[in-house]
Amino acid sequence: MPQSAAIIGGIQRLVLYETRARYFLVGSNHAQTKHRVLKIDRTEPKDLVIIDDKHVYNQQEVRELLGRLDLGNRTKISQKGSSGLSRTVSAFGIVGFVRFLEGYYIVLITKRRKMADIGGHSIYKIEDTTMIYIPNDSVRVTHPDEARYLRIFQNVDLSSNFYFSYSYDLSHSLQYNLTLLQRPYEQWSSAASSTEEEVHTQSKQDSFDIFEDEGLPTKVVYGLYNEPYYKYVWNGKLLERVKDIVHHDWLMYIIHGFCGQSKLLIYGRPVHITLIARRSSKFAGTRFLKRGANCEGDVANEVETEQVVHDASVMSFTAGSYSSYVQVRGSVPLYWSQDISTMMPKPPIRLDQADPYAYVAGLHFDQMLQRFGSPIIILNLVKKREKRKHEKILSEELFRAVVNLNQFLPPSHCIDYIAWDMARYTKSKLCNVLDRLSMIAENVVKRTGFFINRSDFYCHTLRPDERWGDVGGQITSTGRLQTGVLRTNCVDCLDRTNTAQFMVGKCALAYQLYALGMIDKPKLQFDTDCVRLFEELYEDHGDTLSLQYGGSQLVHRVKTYRKIAPWTQHSKDIMQTLSRYYSNAFSDADRQDAINLFLQVYQPSEFKPHLWELPTDFYLHHTSTMAIPQDRRSYTLWWSEGVLSYLPVPYDEVPCEENMNKVKVKRMNQLDESIDIYTEFFKPYELTSFDDTFCIAMTNSAREFMPKTVGADPNPFTVRKPEETGKSVLGKSSKEETILQRKTAASAPPPPSEEAISSTSEDDSEEDREDEGTVSQRSTPIKLLTESGESSRTQEQHMAKEPYGLNLAEFPSEDDLLPRDLPKVNVYGDTPITHASLPFFFSFSLREPVSCFPEDSIYAVLPPQVGKNSQEVFEGHVMTGQGQVRALCREDMLMYREYIKNRYM
Repeated sequence: MPQSAAIIGGIQRLVLYETRARYFLVGSNHAQTKHRVLKIDRTEPKDLVIIDDKHVYNQQEVRELLGRLDLGNRTKISQKGSSGLSRTVSAFGIVGFVRFLEGYYIVLITKRRKMADIGGHSIYKIEDTTMIYIPNDSVRVTHPDEARYLRIFQNVDLSSNFYFSYSYDLSHSLQYNLTLLQRPYEQWSSAASSTEEEVHTQSKQDSFDIFEDEGLPTKVVYGLYNEPYYKYVWNGKLLERVKDIVHHDWLMYIIHGFCGQSKLLIYGRPVHITLIARRSSKFAGTRFLKRGANCEGDVANEVETEQVVHDASVMSFTAGSYSSYVQVRGSVPLYWSQDISTMMPKPPIRLDQADPYAYVAGLHFDQMLQRFGSPIIILNLVKKREKRKHEKILSEELFRAVVNLNQFLPPSHCIDYIAWDMARYTKSKLCNVLDRLSMIAENVVKRTGFFINRSDFYCHTLRPDERWGDVGGQITSTGRLQTGVLRTNCVDCLDRTNTAQFMVGKCALAYQLYALGMIDKPKLQFDTDCVRLFEELYEDHGDTLSLQYGGSQLVHRVKTYRKIAPWTQHSKDIMQTLSRYYSNAFSDADRQDAINLFLQVYQPSEFKPHLWELPTDFYLHHTSTMAIPQDRRSYTLWWSEGVLSYLPVPYDEVPCEENMNKVKVKRMNQLDESIDIYTEFFKPYELTSFDDTFCIAMTNSAREFMPKTVGADPNPFTVRKPEETGKSVLGKSSKEETILQRKTAASAPPPPSEEAISSTSEDDSEEDREDEGTVSQRSTPIKLLTESGESSRTQEQHMAKEPYGLNLAEFPSEDDLLPRDLPKVNVYGDTPITHASLPFFFSFSLREPVSCFPEDSIYAVLPPQVGKNSQEVFEGHVMTGQGQVRALCREDMLMYREYIKNRYM
């Protein structure tokens, strides 16, 4: 197999230069050693004319080119004061080109922030953008409605949860990307011959021999890049105009959704947990305006959530250990909507079209079979028992659709349907919602399996677990593949869905950590540092997706269903419900217009009605309703050709001819910067600061969750008591609130006063609402408000007298500094325990001089006497540095054997 690697985008820094007749966009790699130039014509009033010479310049050539352009565009050759070429803006990437009723605009990323790192590949969040009008003022033909379209387009806030990467394909899963790299060498050899236009100009003998030192057969190093999965790309239409004109290094695809990464420290061993949510750009919109599915099988609020776990001590995809698990949420795949002409908290649900053959559901599940394989498992959390039919309409129709589709599938690949009324179980005092969800999650993860790029470790044989034997998926020579996926939905796919996905993700995380050899059994418990870190990630994930679709943060959280949510959360839930209602009533229509314009679902024209004049956008998203289809798909053979023959493996990951044509192969030198992960991650050509690195700013389990008390168990899988964690039972600490506000797009409203809390009714006798009501807190094991109020007032008085809860006037005595609860066996021998004989971590607090020198002043320093053993150690280090390795003694051999036994056996 070749040492294949994903190609790092050659253009990461852009500078836009302007003349009266042209825009010159100069792009360079991160080290600014290779440059490309785009020439954009400004004399065309409505057309986009771009010229890419496809030439790679060095830094000196670019300076000479810009100098000639500056000199040639001056009004007078001898005039030195006026410049013919002016610098307009610096950027990090091109979002795309868009036109309304006048000329084209270019949208550039001017600010970015690193959010995650996977295998040395950086993932960035867009922080700020700029739109620049391309035609100059002399040829501009103004239109009165241009400014209004511009305002609508800019209502899509590109600085809110849009992500991109120069080298990692965010539109595909980690399993797809690594499976692409691990395909046999012969496939890429044949593919290279069919894509000669992509082959690098260097000769084959210049290719780096990656096996030269080992004396193994030589293989040519290849770099790979493939077409993105356009369903999750949000600027695909904006780049469509220039896609076939410019070099692929200029093209950068962005996704919308969520990306978060946290570091789990297992006794100092770093493990990165990354959560990536990809929101579908098909049938995208806001809560009440986009429900169900369109005529092509795309559903509203469809989000693919992937959790990636990898050992951060090794970054390389080929040498590191990586695992991922994917699950999906999305609206019920039927033709349905809600009447919002008279806005109310729960508009009635109606089925818009009769679909007796489940045609639209078949299109949707066909897409899932192609991308995920089988089995497809549906977890339907919609209510089943209601006084007045509301959500039950969707449950009955979805069940009939699944039954109809399953009768034509082979029994081994049928769609599994799990219906569970989560809202009803939540109200019951006798049932534990999360216990039931954990049972469902265990069954789901065992059936679908998960992805890992490493075969089973020897520790699985030494410490076998009965759960590990029947884990599903497909076992390969290089690891395991996930086959199939869980699709979770309620009505809105917000609150209940997020909790269910968290429980499934928690179960999958346990299997992933076990597969990576981090824990001895695939099971994680609540109230551990690991689960609390993972829960915070999922809450940020749920809040972000809820803001994008529903207009507010989550109303019901994991703590709500655990019955440990504080009473202050009740008033916050009410505020989130009101915020969601306000957004749905007043701002959703404008947001929907902005999304339609940004995704180019609607393209302005002088010969058709304006966007704000349309009574509905139904025909924009249901294009086939305006024409009679010529090749309607069969009602019985409702899947695409070739899908069933490869199940349970996803058809998109099969190395067939159709998929191979989507991948471009590029013959490169391994030391070329385009595939050099080292220079991309560490940036040795820049002056950087540790304080600015992403790894330090990342949420850390040891820093954020582990107790700060001396002697606390550092194991992140140890169950902590509430008083041990440093977090109040009645809510999160101020530090945790700060972290939550920093990560989510909008912060929760401040907690109300005691009067507001006491006036809030605890009665839960009303009909349960969909993601709008509150769960009963009757069995919540928390203190009474009077007790908490008194304790808080007492604490305030105490803090007023003693700042930070510490009386500085009272110094501890020497006896107080001695450790408590000493072991019965005196590990220090017969010598009585004194301050001098205490270990370092006990004696560091003694009030002794900082310096260890006998004489230490501004005039002279007398160094301390060094013992013989210390001198031998120092001499040994010096000899090792000079290449003279001293002979190992018996103690060294014993120490090395102990290290090997603990590390690898």
